[in-house]
Amino acid sequence: MKNSPSDKRGTHFLKVGITVKKAIISLCVVFFTATTSIAAVAEDKVIKWRLAETWPAGLPIYSEGSHEFAEKVKEMSNGRLIISIDSANKHKAPLGIFDLVRSGQYEMGHSASYYWKGKDINTLFFTTMPFGMITAERFAWYYYGGGAELAKKVYGKYGITQYPGGNGGNQMGGWFKKEINSIDDIKGLKMRIPGFAGEVMAKVGAAVVNIPPGELYTALERNTIDALEWVGPAMDLRMGFHKIAPYYYTSWHEPGSGLQYMVNDKAFAKLPDDLKGIVKSAMMSSAFSISNRMTHEHSENWDKIQKEYPNIEVKTFPPEVMSALRAANSELIGELEDQGGLTAEIIQSQREYLRKVRTWTNISDKAYLNN
Repeated sequence: MKNSPSDKRGTHFLKVGITVKKAIISLCVVFFTATTSIAAVAEDKVIKWRLAETWPAGLPIYSEGSHEFAEKVKEMSNGRLIISIDSANKHKAPLGIFDLVRSGQYEMGHSASYYWKGKDINTLFFTTMPFGMITAERFAWYYYGGGAELAKKVYGKYGITQYPGGNGGNQMGGWFKKEINSIDDIKGLKMRIPGFAGEVMAKVGAAVVNIPPGELYTALERNTIDALEWVGPAMDLRMGFHKIAPYYYTSWHEPGSGLQYMVNDKAFAKLPDDLKGIVKSAMMSSAFSISNRMTHEHSENWDKIQKEYPNIEVKTFPPEVMSALRAANSELIGELEDQGGLTAEIIQSQREYLRKVRTWTNISDKAYLNN
């Protein structure tokens, strides 16, 4: 029996329907595949940041710590966040990191907070203070004693968040061309010493200057300065200061010198949550690594000083000088506290925390070391 014309038309439309259905299915598959691919690309998009550091290229420990941080971020993010490092040799602004990060020219910086005291006096409290907290005490104050919250108040208005970026430990009092026997020997002395310690030295008569790390040796060699403080044995021997200034004085001014990472808040807010966590974890890991390596290198190089550098004369400032420094420090702190506001809040926070934590330090570490 032959199919009628209507049957043929029905068969034709059925075939066309099947073909259209297949086409729609194919288009859906293509659309889904394309959408998934786009999502995957978006998820795996490489984000590139730049970090400006105060340190000259290749500076041991400090600059190496920045690079280790960037490598850790790359590793933990599976290459999704790449942070390139520009040393002072490249950006030419070793003491301008604050502005580079604030403006967004760099997403991050690695430096020391007390370099910005000219912009905001409250920044200096987050590096170290003369006769203040040692490294362990300072970390404890920052993470658990209110320090982080106070840092947010200081840096937040500039669109920056600062995090601990390592600690240089108890820094030596500096290299001097001439021996210091009395307070008169400090009057008129041209010395590189940053932070609040510089204010104290100026108070007792020194002519204080702040010079970037990469220019210190030349300044000492050319008599631009008579003395300088840098870090301690871990880094000082490499700089060669002992060749010019043989008197090496013990600590008073930087008992626990904290470095910092600065992060531009707008840039950080754009990161996915997992990358934010990775950056924070890598900064903490870097701070831990730098701090412990400093302790190791200090001990290694102190041993070397004793064995290989008999020309270096290790000295302690005489009681007259120490008394004058303590008095000047107390007077200057009092003047700052009288200003009230956030400055007074930070000073009082550190003072109260030091009172409590030092009681424990004395009965634990100090008592043990005195046995």
